[in-house]
Amino acid sequence: MEVLLDVVKVEVKPDYRLFLEFENGEQRVFDMTPYMDKKPFSQLKGSPLFGKAFVDYGTVVWPGNIDIAPETLYDRSRPV
Repeated sequence: MEVLLDVVKVEVKPDYRLFLEFENGEQRVFDMTPYMDKKPFSQLKGSPLFGKAFVDYGTVVWPGNIDIAPETLYDRSRPV
């Protein structure tokens, strides 16, 4: 069984990238580009809302009740 790691910090970077820090101290970069044409993330594309990402309940969320699973963020990100 894999351990679920909570996100403790997020910074929005250019080109729909997220700089993430996980509870184990690991820092990773997640590219949101492949998700930006899919619901619900398409609402964030080209919008200042993307820059309003914050951490809540261990994952990244945006205004409008948009979030992404922390295991997706970890599994599909690359270490810094």
